[in-house]
Amino acid sequence: MTATAPREEQLWSRCAGCASLLYRKRLRRNLDVCPECGEHARLGAPERLRQLVDPGSLGLMPDQLPETDPIDFVDVLPYPHRLSAARASTGLSEAVVCATATIGGHPAVLAVMDFRFLGGSLGCAVGELITRAAERALDDRVPLILITASGGARMQEGALSLMQMATVSQAIAALREAGLLTVSVLTDPTYGGVAASFATNTDLVLAESGARMGFAGPRVIRQVTGRALPEGFQSADVLLRHGQVDMVVQRRSLRGRLAALLAATRAARPTRPPVPRQEPAPRRERLADAAPAGGDTPAVRDAWDTVRLARHPGRPTTLDYLDSVFDGFLELHGDRLGGDCPAVVGGVARLADRHVMVIGHQKGHTTAELVARNFGMASPAGHRKALRLMRLAARLGLPVITLVDTPGADPGVSAEEQGQAAAIAENILTLTVLPTPVLAVITGEGGSGGALALAVADRVLMLENAVYSVISPEGCAAILWPDRSAAPQAARALRLTAPDLCRLGVVDEVVPEPSTAAHDDPAETAHRLRAALLSNLLPLLDVPPAMLVRLRRQRFRRFGMARAGARAGAR
Repeated sequence: MTATAPREEQLWSRCAGCASLLYRKRLRRNLDVCPECGEHARLGAPERLRQLVDPGSLGLMPDQLPETDPIDFVDVLPYPHRLSAARASTGLSEAVVCATATIGGHPAVLAVMDFRFLGGSLGCAVGELITRAAERALDDRVPLILITASGGARMQEGALSLMQMATVSQAIAALREAGLLTVSVLTDPTYGGVAASFATNTDLVLAESGARMGFAGPRVIRQVTGRALPEGFQSADVLLRHGQVDMVVQRRSLRGRLAALLAATRAARPTRPPVPRQEPAPRRERLADAAPAGGDTPAVRDAWDTVRLARHPGRPTTLDYLDSVFDGFLELHGDRLGGDCPAVVGGVARLADRHVMVIGHQKGHTTAELVARNFGMASPAGHRKALRLMRLAARLGLPVITLVDTPGADPGVSAEEQGQAAAIAENILTLTVLPTPVLAVITGEGGSGGALALAVADRVLMLENAVYSVISPEGCAAILWPDRSAAPQAARALRLTAPDLCRLGVVDEVVPEPSTAAHDDPAETAHRLRAALLSNLLPLLDVPPAMLVRLRRQRFRRFGMARAGARAGAR
């Protein structure tokens, strides 16, 4: 009996939806959809490809990239150990499989994420592989299909994983400019940085039946709001009702729907030659090996102390800087779609003798101000207001300056229902192609995708005691350590301080604060910030718009791994 038990167990599977005991071969014939209740079981990337593409058409793209541990991250286990375990358990090199194939006879490039590999998290390698897939689609003049399954950005790679949201988004933008179709298929689950970038900024967004998608996960929303979630919250059917996806598709119909979409767009596919791609500059591969960017950086303060300074209630806010750094600020309100988020302020101002568009997160100093401004956490209306002002600046020929100070985007129920992920994704995509100078400053907290939505820029500055991270130290500790008491340790592991990020190349220049901190001498801080803004903005004004966009894309493309092999070989 004991010898046959494992074999018998493999013949049967229990449905996660209705708990029915199902014959495994019958379940596989039904594409891993429960015949009793319709529950769609999660699929690995290889099985997903087998179901979708025409037999004999699959050509796997190379997935062997140099080993990378860019910030030497260690929690209870070293990051390389987690990677090795994921590779052994899945048989995959990374959390995405990219391929060329035909679907219904129509050629396409596919990038299929696999949740089994570290929760399908978006790291440098995943971003590089998806970007290469998009570049292959551009070269071959064929559509790109993304199948998403992810818990979000990979915290073990710190802010570099956050940069992948911009890197892949600008590859999507290049396909848009070339007139090539991009399609994302949301599967269960799709959250965080993937949801707030390439999962929702494609031309078409399909959702497999049973998929869930959102910027913040249900557990985070419940913890932050203390509220019970509505029935079906973030489910495919609710997303459809709220206008966030084009269609919800049963798994058995997915291949046919994709084939029909490819057929509909094939006749109109452009034939003009592709725009030449720029080779990315080498990315700094490890913090210990990286040279400081932008000259000397200030002395390193303990990361957890820096986090507390960045959150200090007396720290100058965007409105404070608008009063002390800029002249003649005229605030503009509203997203023109029914909302005016108080967590984002923006409008026209002068910097010296030049008019600029300034957009920033606004927190406050008192409890009442913080509550009224939602602690600087922007809603979809806030991101859409920022988007409107960015586009207006481009039309008027005004440079854009953004001031970033947010724990992250609003994690509330209404924000998710109103399309938080898509709003962030559209900002990131737009900034990659905005034909006017963009200068971003991390002034306090730079929290995850909510920060990146204002920080895809030609130059990124950071105040000395600000922080910029893929996740909060408390959130990282809660996931990777036994409890939140490890937040100080997580802060150090995330490499979220200005000197750390300057050495990694995420930040171009650190703006020194007074010897204590910005809140102890706001006037001196404003003086230093004004000087830094002018010295960085003036050279950008002489760059032609097309060159600005090209250089901005090169800046974010280098955060991938295209040249990592050459660098690794040179060590």
